[in-house]
Amino acid sequence: MLVTFDEAKEIVYRYRKKIEYHNKKYYEEDSPEIDDYEYDKLVRELEKLEADFPELKSENSPTEKVGGAASAKFSAVAHAVKMESLHDCFSEEEIIAFDKRVRGSVDSVQYVVEPKIDGLSVSLEYENGKFIRGSTRGDGVVGEDITENLMTIKTLPMTLSKKIPFLEVRGEVYMSKENFARLVKKQEDDGQKTFKNPRNAAAGSLRQKNCAVTAQRELDLFVFNIQQIEGDVISGHKESLDYLKSLSLPVIPFYKRCSGIDEVISEIRHIGKIKNNLSFQIDGAVVKIDSFEQRQFLGSTSKFPKWAEAFKYPPEEKVTQLTEIEINVGRTGVLTPTGIFKPVMISGTTVSRASLHNEDFIKEKDIRIGDNVILRKAGEIIPEVVRVESHLPESKAFSMPRICPSCGSRVTREEDEAALRCNNTDCPAQLIRHIIHFVSRDAMDIEGMGESSVKSLIQNRLISSPADLYKLKAKEICSLERMGEKSADNLIKSIEKSKSRGLDRLVFALGIRHVGQRAAKLLAGRFKSMDNLQNASAQDISLIDGMGLVVGRSVVYYFSLPQTKNLIKRLKEYGVDMTYTQDDAKGVLSGKTFVLTGTLGNHTRSEMTEIIERLGGKVVSTVSKNTSFVLAGENPGSKMEKAKKLGINIISEGDFKNTYM
Repeated sequence: MLVTFDEAKEIVYRYRKKIEYHNKKYYEEDSPEIDDYEYDKLVRELEKLEADFPELKSENSPTEKVGGAASAKFSAVAHAVKMESLHDCFSEEEIIAFDKRVRGSVDSVQYVVEPKIDGLSVSLEYENGKFIRGSTRGDGVVGEDITENLMTIKTLPMTLSKKIPFLEVRGEVYMSKENFARLVKKQEDDGQKTFKNPRNAAAGSLRQKNCAVTAQRELDLFVFNIQQIEGDVISGHKESLDYLKSLSLPVIPFYKRCSGIDEVISEIRHIGKIKNNLSFQIDGAVVKIDSFEQRQFLGSTSKFPKWAEAFKYPPEEKVTQLTEIEINVGRTGVLTPTGIFKPVMISGTTVSRASLHNEDFIKEKDIRIGDNVILRKAGEIIPEVVRVESHLPESKAFSMPRICPSCGSRVTREEDEAALRCNNTDCPAQLIRHIIHFVSRDAMDIEGMGESSVKSLIQNRLISSPADLYKLKAKEICSLERMGEKSADNLIKSIEKSKSRGLDRLVFALGIRHVGQRAAKLLAGRFKSMDNLQNASAQDISLIDGMGLVVGRSVVYYFSLPQTKNLIKRLKEYGVDMTYTQDDAKGVLSGKTFVLTGTLGNHTRSEMTEIIERLGGKVVSTVSKNTSFVLAGENPGSKMEKAKKLGINIISEGDFKNTYM
């Protein structure tokens, strides 16, 4: 359809605003609202309009800029070598056109084809073979210093196998399909908003202010480019990847040098066939000129290198019928609707179930039982409903239940939530997940009691509440499958030991909504006993630094429930410690604020944080004039430099131990 200049101007304005909005959601908030394919189509349409109407081009257009921006949460890092984006294409014809453009400028071209990892692009800097700094791409010119978070990634080497003077490489931090699926299941069980795909899970995890959260997410890394190097001369891309491997860096797992465009297309097709079997998510294949000299000659546009092209695979979508909707109850009581479909093969596996999230999602898409719907896999992993393809004559509208399907209690929906929730803490559907949380390492830490043990105890009717754990006898446990006398005795000892964990661990173990480990510790520190906490008002709780009325109301509501009162009463009777006591050593660090940086030798960051807090100190993530000490391990990052400039005391792990432990 032909458009006038004025019409084009209006459309271009709309597209730019829309793309900028989605850039912010994707790059800065790690919370996309549309998938990559829809976003890419928007950009292509804008590019076409700008090509048809050159007078509408602008250097501020999103087609001329990398999408991200550095967050104020982290220190800014200026990239000495711009971290460029790649131009996307969606057909083999476009790859052939790319080859023609290249051959119009240079002769005897060889390409390297490699998978396009779907993660967060990062820069890694090494000095004399030691890792000194890591940063995000940001807008390509300025990124964010995320050194400490990157150091939680086990596959990132702190020291290279060769002491080269300086090396900056570019890589992609990602979350494996297995870890992503596990994280989404946990989020669903806990009634939390789930990540849409592995890329956003990785980005959201890596840009946490608390690096302990990043460490728990089990991220991984692939390196695929040399940005700068001093001390060695490299002339081509394949040579550079082989070289990076020799330095013990985790290089992308496969790449192929191709002599002609036919070989390039063959490799793209090959990657497309195997992508569903890879342990990591890819969203395309990248074609790069091998010769660095030819790359330099071709140069770049304001946004893209002219020597590379990214081929994007379209998402696979299938039509199938929704036959039923099941309701599952999670650990926190959230009712989650799950669609049951006629089985269909998508991205290499058979799909017959997918979460429908909540009643708003069902209403928004007008999903009815019996409908033909379009399914795909978000990030080619988690099945999701894209839209309804057609309402069939026998289709029936669906309404979420107003009573819990497990226990019959009335369900509620709070104003700020999309989820319906069962608030009965004795609800059988919540019981397994609730007890698994109760016995977990960060809660009551009952060693030897895993998920299978909990399920077995419940199935054999030995427990129906966390309190029942404390009346178990060794002979009862021995009667369970795979439980001998020694295992039973050890488990009883571990249960007995857990009684003395203290109020903060117990409060966290109870699984109160909005109360994590830190909030539990703050509540315990403020109220000192379970009796005081049970009698606290929402206003009292909201006055604690770091709390608010939402947490306060949640805590007060939880302790007002008859089931909770009965649980606390029984736990007291069995001798569970419900006080928060300070030993003589506690208070030594009262009023002192610590920042941790670098790799510690004898403790993990979370362990050191716990020690400091136990001694009355506080651990924060940012160095300021109010910081008392910076505790530095090996390879400290920019926080140490900032501490030096501000004159903050810098101590080692050994100094801390000799002085305070």
